[in-house]
Amino acid sequence: MEKHIVKVLETNYVTHDVRRMVVEKPAGYKYISGQATDVSLNLPGWTEKLSSFTFTSLNDWEFLEFMTKIYPERHGVTDHLTKIKAGSEIILHEVFGTIQYQGPGVFLAGGAGVTPFVSILRGLYSDNNVQNNRLYFSNKTAEDVILEDEFRKMLKKNFVSVITRADKSGHKEHRIDKEFLEKHITDFSQNFYICGPDAFVEDIKNALVLLGAGEENLVFEK
Repeated sequence: MEKHIVKVLETNYVTHDVRRMVVEKPAGYKYISGQATDVSLNLPGWTEKLSSFTFTSLNDWEFLEFMTKIYPERHGVTDHLTKIKAGSEIILHEVFGTIQYQGPGVFLAGGAGVTPFVSILRGLYSDNNVQNNRLYFSNKTAEDVILEDEFRKMLKKNFVSVITRADKSGHKEHRIDKEFLEKHITDFSQNFYICGPDAFVEDIKNALVLLGAGEENLVFEK
């Protein structure tokens, strides 16, 4: 199994519970936007404890970037990231993932499930090819929205923030469900990219199929 020990260059929070980490990029290291890698900590007792991190950087950048939700109650790798500082070491394992850009469509994300779409949309924006894509991003509160300013800059009116618990200007208060999809989408023959908690992905997939979407047009982590 391929392994790379790399140094952490920078860490900071992008929301109250999502931590950004910038690390060294090994020579010749390659991945496709939407993919992820298993990560472990280069510390005694932690080298074999793996957690999946999605790349939010672009492959042509000189460093790697990840954004990961912290779950203190799980006492795992992501929780331990709160103690990781610049100069610490992590271990990169194999690159994997089936979420890849297949052409213009609708991105549907729940919470930290938006991370595979960050690199994809950044790449499209850099290539001036993002305009025919739309992102519906569901979170509990406005404070949970990752990279809101960047998404609004890239997608403009094609970025729709959906809040499930509280209303705030610039956000729709609703859940992304069959009713929401039927109201906001008219073309179900296009591509649909789905990522989030397992229940979110399953519910959205089922709703889209009921509304006429072809299963071959649904892109999600298999």
